[in-house]
Amino acid sequence: MKVKVMFNVHTGFCANCGSVLPQIDVSNFVKCYSCKKRINVEDFGKMKSKYTIYFNSIENINIEKKNKNKAQNSSGPIIEKLCKKCGHNQMSYAALQLRSADEGQTVFYTCLNCKYVLFIFFI
Repeated sequence: MKVKVMFNVHTGFCANCGSVLPQIDVSNFVKCYSCKKRINVEDFGKMKSKYTIYFNSIENINIEKKNKNKAQNSSGPIIEKLCKKCGHNQMSYAALQLRSADEGQTVFYTCLNCKYVLFIFFI
């Protein structure tokens, strides 16, 4: 049975559905993940693929862990605001409606370093 080609595409894409084809492996065909069409590897001609794997350095992993722990200890989004108690320049904040609906919200700022809480009423 002959398959009707819907549109012309580059060899790295499925001519049936247009999806990106997976890498060529040791078998003699490539199977599209979307439409399950099987394509013979000879149809790729002399096409070559090249890829590079980048690994994270141990320093980047440690910095990422430290930032993740700092974010988990916060009670909301982190902003740059100076703590009046310890001088640290990052605080998390949370906005709550504590009074009636026609009055402003209350914003609580929490220092990430010393956990000092500052709150501001908006009128």
